[in-house]
Amino acid sequence: MDNNNVLASTQIVIEEALRKLGYGDDMIELLKEPMRVLTVRIPVRMDDGKTRVFIGYRAQHNDAVGPTKGGVRFHPDVNELEVKALSIWMSLKCGIADLPYGGGKGGIICDPRKMSFRELERLSRGYVRAISQIVGPNKDIPAPDVMTNAQIMAWMMDEYSRIREFDSPGFITGKPLVLGGSLGRESATAKGVAIMIHEAMAKQGISVAGARIVVQGFGNAGSYLAKFMHDAGAKVVGISDVHGALYNEQGLDIEHLMDRRDSFGMVTNLFQNTISNDELLTLDCDVLVPAAIENQITASNADRIRAKIIVEAANGPTTLEATRIVTDRGILLIPDVLASAGGVIVSYFEWVQNNQGYYWSEAEVDAKLREMMVRGFNNVYELHTLKKVDMRLAAYMVGVRKMAEAVRLRGWV
Repeated sequence: MDNNNVLASTQIVIEEALRKLGYGDDMIELLKEPMRVLTVRIPVRMDDGKTRVFIGYRAQHNDAVGPTKGGVRFHPDVNELEVKALSIWMSLKCGIADLPYGGGKGGIICDPRKMSFRELERLSRGYVRAISQIVGPNKDIPAPDVMTNAQIMAWMMDEYSRIREFDSPGFITGKPLVLGGSLGRESATAKGVAIMIHEAMAKQGISVAGARIVVQGFGNAGSYLAKFMHDAGAKVVGISDVHGALYNEQGLDIEHLMDRRDSFGMVTNLFQNTISNDELLTLDCDVLVPAAIENQITASNADRIRAKIIVEAANGPTTLEATRIVTDRGILLIPDVLASAGGVIVSYFEWVQNNQGYYWSEAEVDAKLREMMVRGFNNVYELHTLKKVDMRLAAYMVGVRKMAEAVRLRGWV
């Protein structure tokens, strides 16, 4: 993955969005990079008695609207440029959903698949100690991301509470229910994507019943999404993980696949007749959902995409050039900053519940999520048709507007 490219392409669209909204060079200069990025070195005593030093990051894009918010990923490929770009995308998601947050993002360079439970706990606690000065329920609120989960959030919350010497459930979201987590949080990203698919299909006049869906990636978002679409009467004809992809034009048995997958979303290694990820992306289908990693739909395969709608559940799966190609071909693209906002919306609900000490039912969470996702979709779609810009630029314009206004009103620019 060309991380430089991910940050640079984000900055190109941010600049275009701000210019279309009438802002000048000073606003562009401020918002094209995070306002602060902390790099930390975390010593961890491993099970063999040796100490390993891990490198971690926390980027805070802009806090003019309110505290920053965003996940922490544990992955061997984490680096500063990626974390910066992800923090900007979080700002845009919060702006589209109209949340009182700016964007933040964190990451640690590690491979959790090769670490023991105890090593992961020591690493999680060490990360919180290293960044504790710049985070908190009213400063910057972390959450789960790639290869992190509710257990890791629980350790992080406990460590922060020890440092601050009072219980701080609002410091982090995506926690287990018994520690102040919210009902509906684990499946929130997928629920939001499913809502976007329904809205996009309605705009294109496609019925959900019997519609052919292809999902690239079978982790948290991808597997839940496949289940929701299957339950809604659509046919999930293709899914994939890092080992390969499965295809069945009659529809796959999603319940069976979810039963068989491991904790990292791997399932295709159990099957003989697999296809490649590249073949999966170019299958004939109604909706293609890239729910894996960055830069999957590029200039080299965009002209072979046969979906009518692309809904980005992953961060940055379609390059700028590919966005232009698929839009010119009449494919409706629902960009990541809109489609995958469900996770941060329900994280916001969790933070609100922690702050007021009153917890909602899952039905309440789902109803509020639907309302906010549909409003965000309508705002972006209306701007896309009104200004005749592609959906990605429309989403960036909606997403950056609130933050730019907050910056202006505070007198920073």
